[in-house]
Amino acid sequence: MPSRLGSRKAVFLDRDGTMIEDIGYLSREDQVEFFPWTVDAIRALARTGFEVVVVTNQSAIARGLTTEATVEAIHAAMARVLEGGGARVAAYYYCPHHPDGIVEPYARACDCRKPGRGLIDRAARDLNLDPARSFVVGDKWSDVRLGRAVGAKAILVRSGNGAAEEGKPHADVAADVVVDNLAGAASWILKC
Repeated sequence: MPSRLGSRKAVFLDRDGTMIEDIGYLSREDQVEFFPWTVDAIRALARTGFEVVVVTNQSAIARGLTTEATVEAIHAAMARVLEGGGARVAAYYYCPHHPDGIVEPYARACDCRKPGRGLIDRAARDLNLDPARSFVVGDKWSDVRLGRAVGAKAILVRSGNGAAEEGKPHADVAADVVVDNLAGAASWILKC
């Protein structure tokens, strides 16, 4: 394991719409539905030396629709499914905040809500990661903006909200590549 801080490469994954079906505000473990390619894609990335890290906005906490304990239980259940398929996520980071929230202390602006870079900065410190050697994969322009903010390559997937997002390009941000799903993203990453 390298000793220099920030020396390891990672793939930072959005959760809803990228790894699993986006049903809106996920509030129970039994609502999790993995895309059929998720386990294989994560396994391939991890086997080739990438740390796979989930970074996800979870404003349902600030909105009073779920709790941090529930989000953590959902992530633990996801980890069990992935590990059962030989895949591994190194860590799950989530933002519980939203400026329009109703639950204190989550009802506020923050630096961890994507496209803010707080989640990746924390992951980089905790896991000795180098964002500049890394990739951000998600189904929203906010994920692409996050990639740009941390100096990573940014991939927009068409799964989840991605196809609709692709149809509404932003003049101020562009993905390095747009692919159909996480399997396509993993394939592109492994060729870089």
